Amino acid sequence: MKTVVSHPVPGTEIALPVITVQGARPGKTLLVSAGVHGDEFEGIQAIFDVVEALDPAEMSGSLVAVPVANPPAFWNVSRTSPLDDGNLARVFPGNPDGATTERIAACFDRDILSRADFYLDLHSGGIKWAMPTLVGFSAANQLAREAAAIFGAPAIWAHDTIAPGRTISAALDRGIPALYAEARGGGRIHPEDLALYRRGILQLLRHLEILPGPAQAVPPALQLAGDGNIDAGFVASQRGFLTSLVGLLDFVLPGDELGILRDLCGRTLDVITAPRAGVVVLIHACPTVHPGEPLFLLTDRIS
Repeated sequence: MKTVVSHPVPGTEIALPVITVQGARPGKTLLVSAGVHGDEFEGIQAIFDVVEALDPAEMSGSLVAVPVANPPAFWNVSRTSPLDDGNLARVFPGNPDGATTERIAACFDRDILSRADFYLDLHSGGIKWAMPTLVGFSAANQLAREAAAIFGAPAIWAHDTIAPGRTISAALDRGIPALYAEARGGGRIHPEDLALYRRGILQLLRHLEILPGPAQAVPPALQLAGDGNIDAGFVASQRGFLTSLVGLLDFVLPGDELGILRDLCGRTLDVITAPRAGVVVLIHACPTVHPGEPLFLLTDRIS
């Protein structure tokens, strides 16, 4: 059975779209969300496509999907909410008496996340940033590590620590194994990323035995390690025009130039250099830069 409900967020006029595909037999529940940031669209389309393709008669357990977890940001096509400038991916588990974004997080955590046996959160670089197509997880969670290989992304990123406030930190606090995925972004849906997200959801459904058939692990081309907190990367101190000198997944050495920030007359304001060796996993792809925005992020390469 497929059902669609608008789940109200108490204390607001916002309702979260929740799609449930309930199988004919009992089993586990996979929760998939997208649209935590309002300018990330790949996961939304992937959810729509997978839900349409599923046959409940073949399923043991259920898929619960929230295609747009942050409706105010989605309608504003922005990373943060136009109502309170809140970043939904930084305020979990939320506050039912707080600002609007905190109330959304609290509602999602209490009423939806709590139902999951496994959680997948689909992201991308959005309009301003570019990220490699990858799947990330807590290195300490073996169930998540196994599922990362099943998802099938070309790169996997194991984090020794998960910063607080994230969707997956809220899942881990509940003892729920979780993955997040990133795609290139750019405000457009790349066909390869969409296909990967669709396949990844179906792979996890098989891995959890919600769908019949084997879930085949796909060895990643690249294994990364280190902190995934983009807020801890190179942050702009002033506004300007950014010229990137590196590409995604480039390996850089200490002192290598990552980018140049110029004013509107072309004068150099700042030259961003690598303080250490690492792999480039985030680039501020939109040349227009404002203070406080992450410009680049480096992490470690295992293989």
